[in-house]
Amino acid sequence: MVAAVIADIVGSRELADRVVAQRALEETLARVAEVAPTADAALLPTVGDELQGVYPDLVSASAATMLLQLTLPEGIELRFGVGLGAIEDIPSLRGALSEGEAWWAARRAIEEVEALARRAAPTARTRVAAPASAPIETRRLVRVANDGFLARDRAIAQLSPRARRIVYRRWLGETQNEIAAAEGIGQSAVSQAIATADAGALIEGLRTLTREDD
Repeated sequence: MVAAVIADIVGSRELADRVVAQRALEETLARVAEVAPTADAALLPTVGDELQGVYPDLVSASAATMLLQLTLPEGIELRFGVGLGAIEDIPSLRGALSEGEAWWAARRAIEEVEALARRAAPTARTRVAAPASAPIETRRLVRVANDGFLARDRAIAQLSPRARRIVYRRWLGETQNEIAAAEGIGQSAVSQAIATADAGALIEGLRTLTREDD
């Protein structure tokens, strides 16, 4: 069972300069791919404002999507649908085409999170789904993960762009002085940002997701 991820740009038609935004997005994708957990196929643009990627499990997909949320340029947001299940390669004249239940679940998940953001949870950006035929343990995991995603997405939404960068840099292992120099602010401002409940919880959450198994 793998985690297929479909992402799209929130409000892509309203972006002031779609070309500049796409370039900035692809630079961010490349930067995160260097530090995120290993992907079977890292998120890459496909058609229009959509991206697709495949991760070995839900933990890796969760870490990668969280890192992207923290590092996206100001004014660009992504919405993620994660699908758990099997995928297969279908032979094609243009190379193998990836298909299967994980992709269908990912499509359903991104449609669900878009509807959720319109209806009840404006900050919702991430959702996971699994096939109806999945084991009950997997379906329970999906419910727990979606509860966590709602809290995580809201916490990220509360942070300023600078605070998001500070969370990301702190997870990378940079010291407060190094972060302060990079951001052009005082060390005390970095310390205050990290001390907030949302930032501190996100840093610990990232460390948990990316910790190597014992």
